[in-house]
Amino acid sequence: MTDVKDLVLTLVRPLVNHPEQVSIEVTQSEQFMEYNLSVAPDDIGRVIGKQGRVVKAIRTIVYSIRTDEPKKVRLNILEHATSEEA
Repeated sequence: MTDVKDLVLTLVRPLVNHPEQVSIEVTQSEQFMEYNLSVAPDDIGRVIGKQGRVVKAIRTIVYSIRTDEPKKVRLNILEHATSEEA
């Protein structure tokens, strides 16, 4: 679980303008280990990329990792709420 989390952080932090705002929350359901990636609002486009190419490449790498869990891995991208919005 930590390896996948570290991998995603390693892949995403160089892409964004605010690497200090990148975080991952891990949740489990019956079928999935869900990794919820949060980035700054102005970095969403950088992580998704043109026509979703960047996030597709990140997901391809993450989904190809073998884990000890029998559950599938799912990567979701969330937007950080700024202090003005809260």
